[in-house]
Amino acid sequence: MRTDELDFDLPPELIAQEPPPERHDSRLLHYKRLDRSVQHRTFSDLPSLLVPGDLLVFNNARVLPARFMLR
Repeated sequence: MRTDELDFDLPPELIAQEPPPERHDSRLLHYKRLDRSVQHRTFSDLPSLLVPGDLLVFNNARVLPARFMLR
């Protein structure tokens, strides 16, 4: 894979600067493999999207409050 394959436009107004006031209001992108559909949901919708046998992987990493300038 080449690094230029990872380039995409991301408007600054779509980059979260702080979390939502209520954690359950966090946005969730739901992708269905069967019909390749994409839905914009909220984290509170997650229980209704899960079916028996689904695997949840939790990431407890913290985001560093830093910005990297690369050339």
